[in-house]
Amino acid sequence: MDEYTWPTRPEVLAAGEVRRSWAATAAALPVGSRITGEVVGRQPFGVFLRIEGVPEAVALAEITAMPLGMDLPALGALVRGQVLCHADHVRQVRVRLDEWRAADE
Repeated sequence: MDEYTWPTRPEVLAAGEVRRSWAATAAALPVGSRITGEVVGRQPFGVFLRIEGVPEAVALAEITAMPLGMDLPALGALVRGQVLCHADHVRQVRVRLDEWRAADE
């Protein structure tokens, strides 16, 4: 199996559903809020997360926020972090993971 996967599991919403629920997602996850989520996809640029309590959300933790020398979390890993911003054009919540923040400090 390839190390990188797209978030295609059944519990991940289709793009149309994510688009329709974007206003509610952004309201539920304001910048600075704390999240817990499951890694549902991995790409060389970061990991996609399904956020607990906000099933319509698609979150992305990009490697630009990851310290050098760290690895991306594995598929299925439970992670915690903080909402950095909303990428309205792609309807994603951008997140910085706690494990990355701790490694920087």
